[in-house]
Amino acid sequence: MARVYNFSAGPAVLPEEVLQEAAAEMLDYNGTGMSVMEMSHRSKAFEKIIGEAEQDLRDVMNIPDNYRVLFLQGGASQQFAMVPMNLMKNRVADYIHTGQWTKKAIQEGKIYGQVNIIASSEDQVFTYIPDLKELKISDDADYVYICHNNTIYGTKYNELPDTGGKILVADMSSDFLSEPVDVTKYGLIFAGAQKNVGPAGVVIVIIREDLITDDVLPGTPTMLKYKTHADNKSLYNTPPAYGIYICGKVFKWVKKLGGLEAMKKRNEEKAKILYNYLDSSKLFRGTVVKKDRSLMNVPFVTGSKELDAKFVEEATKIGFENLKGHRTVGGMRASIYNAMPLEGVKKLVQFMEQFEKENI
Repeated sequence: MARVYNFSAGPAVLPEEVLQEAAAEMLDYNGTGMSVMEMSHRSKAFEKIIGEAEQDLRDVMNIPDNYRVLFLQGGASQQFAMVPMNLMKNRVADYIHTGQWTKKAIQEGKIYGQVNIIASSEDQVFTYIPDLKELKISDDADYVYICHNNTIYGTKYNELPDTGGKILVADMSSDFLSEPVDVTKYGLIFAGAQKNVGPAGVVIVIIREDLITDDVLPGTPTMLKYKTHADNKSLYNTPPAYGIYICGKVFKWVKKLGGLEAMKKRNEEKAKILYNYLDSSKLFRGTVVKKDRSLMNVPFVTGSKELDAKFVEEATKIGFENLKGHRTVGGMRASIYNAMPLEGVKKLVQFMEQFEKENI
């Protein structure tokens, strides 16, 4: 069977050449006579895999020496607890609320201390990024928390909040490696791998060294201390070894294509094709304020639940998979991550044009 165009929000499309390389190495990785799936995480072969993965990520993102890179488990959702457990010294934090994932992070943060919602776009169903110009940062806040790109609602920060010197924490799960990032503006970045980097089961944390301490909230489990993993180079326990191996291949793929500047250009080109069509369509419309549109996740609707369902059904039949919108939003959503080829977006728009002619 031919490969489909997979517009899933995650687990999501991976580069074909990465999958082919992994397939070729499935039974025998680099002359070891075994798969990476079977390999000891204490072996020289795996130490090389995780070491190269970290170095390639550092190269691609230009990560300074005073930041540590951790390959962890538990996904971004575990970071909703791990961040306050490790960083909420005063038991106070400021959160900017832009959707489902900040809602969950806020709920988790409240277990450990006072969470102040200093800005929110809930009044317009999270279709925009709140005004960041007059934020009232709490004097005693330990950090300011944002979700950099909102997978469900399709919004993205194009500028960062002025945190008044407070630590900025960012969930970058759905736009990680999609464009250049100035890591020095953040105290901590985390990203679930399954959207733009690799298979589900790995979360990448980039954390400034001065934030890695034993001074964590009482009762924090050993496994939920950043210091545990930093001190052991992400090998305190058995890591998600195969997932890290695939992430490493994706980092090399990004490097080969020209790094994050080239990736941003590719992503802008794909997004422009889809957004230009939505802006000119008489049937479909995008749901996000133009200035805050994501390059990765593009939600759209027809205005009719019946037509939306018909569109998803017909699209699926011809090989456009996972276009149904999130249950909290409805409509459709095309996730066009790094590995989605330009051809996939062009063909989707051709199908949308045909559907519009037949249904308007």
